[in-house]
Amino acid sequence: MPKAHNPRHGSMQFWPRKRAKKETPRVRSWVKSKEALPLGFSGYKAGMTHIIAIDNRAKSPSKGQEIALPVTVIECPPIKIAEVHLYKQTQYGKKLSKIIHIKSDKELKRRKTVAKKTDEAELDKISPEEYNDIRIAVYTQPKQTGIGKKKPEIYELGLGGNNSEKLNYIKEHLNKEIRVSEIFKPGQLVDTLAVTKGKGFQGPVKRFGVSIRSHKSEKTIRGPGSLGGWKGHAHFMYRNAQAGQTGYHQRIEFNKWILKISDKPEEINPKGGFLRYGNVKSEYMIVKGSVQGPKKRLIRFNVPKRPDKNVPKEAPSIVHTNLESKQ
Repeated sequence: MPKAHNPRHGSMQFWPRKRAKKETPRVRSWVKSKEALPLGFSGYKAGMTHIIAIDNRAKSPSKGQEIALPVTVIECPPIKIAEVHLYKQTQYGKKLSKIIHIKSDKELKRRKTVAKKTDEAELDKISPEEYNDIRIAVYTQPKQTGIGKKKPEIYELGLGGNNSEKLNYIKEHLNKEIRVSEIFKPGQLVDTLAVTKGKGFQGPVKRFGVSIRSHKSEKTIRGPGSLGGWKGHAHFMYRNAQAGQTGYHQRIEFNKWILKISDKPEEINPKGGFLRYGNVKSEYMIVKGSVQGPKKRLIRFNVPKRPDKNVPKEAPSIVHTNLESKQ
């Protein structure tokens, strides 16, 4: 078979290739759901290991047999509600109309200026039909993990159900912890969002996969053969593969399969702990395959936008989890 010619890789979908504004990924759209629950959660990436499980995929050649699966462990400490966001529909789209501040932990002061007075009583005065959408701003509790971090992340979460059900859910969970096991179950699919590993300033070969030129070529070896017809006019097309920032971009990966959710860290902590992370101390989630970002990075996971119907709705039974040292 002849060798495929790929002069340049790298999609123009992601442009410009610069560093993400924030390490906490943002979500621009939410899936509609009839169940009055948050449409996402978050956790901190601990590391990877592998498990032995019974294959339960209907069309798999190894159905019913033991198979090895690479998995990512994400520690998911509980989240709490910091604010309630009320949206109204305007001629320019959905706009934030009102913010209701909820009593929060002292650690939130490390992240933002906390309101001196809370207005939780305002929730009883709200008429749900006045607003187009109701969402919550939640904050994480990294103090419950082993990474030695106190400053929480804060982000907005969409809710399922109608506005009345959303409001009831918020009232029931004021000043209470929301756990990942209340929202997601093993066997479900999730979309993961995170900022990828930063690689710094890299050349066009690493950044775009440009072919390395022949040893007989003159001048540049690790670069594109042509910079385009504009070069003589001191212009360069933005499509040209050039050196620049690589990594530390927000990316989304669809349909990650949840294999296990548990609050027993002894069942997942390897000997000596996870490298560059330590031991998992709170509730955690095991996801099939890899997840973007380095250790300790915040990973957000949402209800899937386009779920894969071929993936079973039940998680495979796990026979063995590798707990050997990662040192």
